[in-house]
Amino acid sequence: MNIERLTDRGGAGCGPPAYKAVIFDMDGVVTDTAAVHAAAWKALFDEVLPDLTESPVPGFDVEEDYRRYVDGRTREDGVRSFLAARGVALPDGNPGGPPGPRTVHGLAARKQELFAERLAEGGVTVFPGTVALLRRLRADGLLTALVTSSRNSEAVLAAANVSDLFDARVDGSDAVRLSLAGKPDPAMFLEAARRLRVDPARSVIVEDAEAGVRAGARGGFGLVVGVDRTGNRARLLAAGAHLVVEDLAALCYQRVFPSGTRSSTSR
Repeated sequence: MNIERLTDRGGAGCGPPAYKAVIFDMDGVVTDTAAVHAAAWKALFDEVLPDLTESPVPGFDVEEDYRRYVDGRTREDGVRSFLAARGVALPDGNPGGPPGPRTVHGLAARKQELFAERLAEGGVTVFPGTVALLRRLRADGLLTALVTSSRNSEAVLAAANVSDLFDARVDGSDAVRLSLAGKPDPAMFLEAARRLRVDPARSVIVEDAEAGVRAGARGGFGLVVGVDRTGNRARLLAAGAHLVVEDLAALCYQRVFPSGTRSSTSR
């Protein structure tokens, strides 16, 4: 596949097969909440790391550590991944238990508290290029879905006033209820395709996290678009993205979705 021909910077070329659906990640793709999540993760680990290690270890970096260890993962997997990188292992504890510093679920619950506090203070913004793409896709009859490891998706989408732009939503609460593995496993993306009643090969994944890109590539999806807002292009391509854009406004619509593409599934 000629990557450059699928962006507005490239030359003319033959369009790909007609896609029927586009499945979007939320944080960093639809909503600009990645910075809020990163700040909440940093506050969490600044709070608990000194009590979990016998000697000082590097703290949580809101750019490098966020991308490498927590972005695109469930809260619990993010806790495990980052702490493992600092040589710390904790028992899982009880799902639904209170916030606390000595279990994976306790730390995940505390992170949720910190995120909710920051979300209430700052609200939610969306990326205009993504909203414009969503509206155009739906006007052309394509189906759209949202997949996110966050369990805050309903509240976040409502606060951003974009809930009506998705035909299906699979989030962290669904993952727990249905025992779906988190990204980089493709299970959540495949569940979204199932709900839309479309073949993954006729679907597009839009992701900004390496774990999410890997999930799309492993799931056999027809096209995986990486969104690079933080200088992460090389890693997204290495993870399996077919093309990478800095903003979805740069995506050449007619080359990815040839004119006349229509979903055969009614809403």
